[in-house]
Amino acid sequence: MLTQLLLLPIMGPLNGVVWIAEQIQERTNTEFDAQENLHKQLLSLQLSFDIGEISEEEFEIQEEEILLKIQALEEEARLELEAEQEQARLELEAEQEQAPLTLEVEQDEFENQPQFTPTIETYKHLVKL
Repeated sequence: MLTQLLLLPIMGPLNGVVWIAEQIQERTNTEFDAQENLHKQLLSLQLSFDIGEISEEEFEIQEEEILLKIQALEEEARLELEAEQEQARLELEAEQEQAPLTLEVEQDEFENQPQFTPTIETYKHLVKL
């Protein structure tokens, strides 16, 4: 428990990045399957048109529908990725706020510093006598 607490500033962000990568991988696999199916449907449609099973108007209508579905999937994936990145950023900021780094400086260090005070001798050459 103590080790986890001490390593939190290092392991917290690292664990967050690993979790985000796993989520991205999982969603990519799911979306890839959906996109792959849509691309297969598009290829099948093209073949049907090429061999004359469907008319050109029918082909264009179905092709547009499939392309819109592919575009919607890509847009959804982009928005989810942005949301995940924003969530990760907020979690990282929250972790950093929970374990802030503080610098402790002894007050004596500032009080015992020699003070530079200019003397008349230093500025004698500037004064006309």
